[in-house]
Amino acid sequence: DERLGEVGYAYVIATSGTVPEPAEIISWARDNMANFKAPKYVEVVDGLPLNASGKVLKFELRDRALRSIES
Repeated sequence: DERLGEVGYAYVIATSGTVPEPAEIISWARDNMANFKAPKYVEVVDGLPLNASGKVLKFELRDRALRSIES
């Protein structure tokens, strides 16, 4: 984002055998959240990277998002 320097990127874990469309999630977020909180990008994943303690490895998600946006 040129003004703030960051954009929202959401990782969504699909459950119950359904795969939500990223456009639907973005639309829902824009309707139900403050505009600056709504993600610009959504990626459906099987799971999140975790460390040995079970905490999400946020730096891996950030790096993955940057690579995805740049490509």
